[in-house]
Amino acid sequence: QVQLVESGGGLVQAGGSLRLSCAASKSIIGINAMGWYRQAPGEQRDLVAAFTNGGSTNYADSVKGRFTISRDNAKNTIYLQMNNLKPEDTAVYYCHARYRVNSQDSWGQGTQVTVSS
Repeated sequence: QVQLVESGGGLVQAGGSLRLSCAASKSIIGINAMGWYRQAPGEQRDLVAAFTNGGSTNYADSVKGRFTISRDNAKNTIYLQMNNLKPEDTAVYYCHARYRVNSQDSWGQGTQVTVSS
């Protein structure tokens, strides 16, 4: 099973930016799905942004135009550039990967993002 290691979270003021990174322990070329989810206290874990099979991207409506997902296949790493952050973006952000359609989901340990008003 792949290991996913996130980094880049922290505390930022509203309107600021952060970039999250997620490094996988093996190649992400041809991966079925890989992306970012977030979970606020007392809430369910929701999709933020993800690559799907074929290279297309999906974004939650709440982050469109502010967040950008990208990848570096040579480094087995994906990124989430978060701009114009809002207090409602405060959550633990988790990296997710699924290598094949029917394979097990893998999750990182999570990284805390806190946006102060």
